[in-house]
Amino acid sequence: MKEQQKESKKQFMESLSIEINNCKKCDLWKTRNKPLVGDGSINAEILVIGESPGYYEDLQGKAFVGEAGKILDNLLGLVNLKRKGIYITNVLKCHPPRNHNPNRQEIDSCIGYLYKQIDIIKPKIILTLGKFASKEIFDKFNLDFTRISELRGRVFEAETNFGKMKIIPLYHPAVACYHNEMIGELKKDFEKLGLLMKN
Repeated sequence: MKEQQKESKKQFMESLSIEINNCKKCDLWKTRNKPLVGDGSINAEILVIGESPGYYEDLQGKAFVGEAGKILDNLLGLVNLKRKGIYITNVLKCHPPRNHNPNRQEIDSCIGYLYKQIDIIKPKIILTLGKFASKEIFDKFNLDFTRISELRGRVFEAETNFGKMKIIPLYHPAVACYHNEMIGELKKDFEKLGLLMKN
């Protein structure tokens, strides 16, 4: 039975990947190189959600391959997580030119793909990186979003059609690219994740 479930997960994700690659719901398809569906294990217990693909992600079609990606890898290493054991994706699947903040029309056009990925993967924990990802996931699961600086590192619980799931909003790793002192705050929050995984 488990093998059948894994196979159907794989088929659903492959079908969704084709849909994303052919998507023209908003104007971002006109300027993108490669849509970013996601990376990692579709059987992961931890789903990491960022904002949108950056310049290097757009070229490679892979998640977090720039400077922020190196920081994320180090943070994952703190709690003995490897990319192949988790799944990483974004709210937007296409790179916004000049890294502009996602607008409402872009988010509304794309967010359904993320919801489908959550239903396919059925994670036990979602890590939302930054205010955009956090706000969208909080809205989806009827949680009150205030400010990422107030919510980050706290553990929230959501009811899903596949059981209870924990949501942990975090600062986006890119914050440490511009403010070196923030790496300490990011490490503290990931240490909380490490404790949660042990319980």
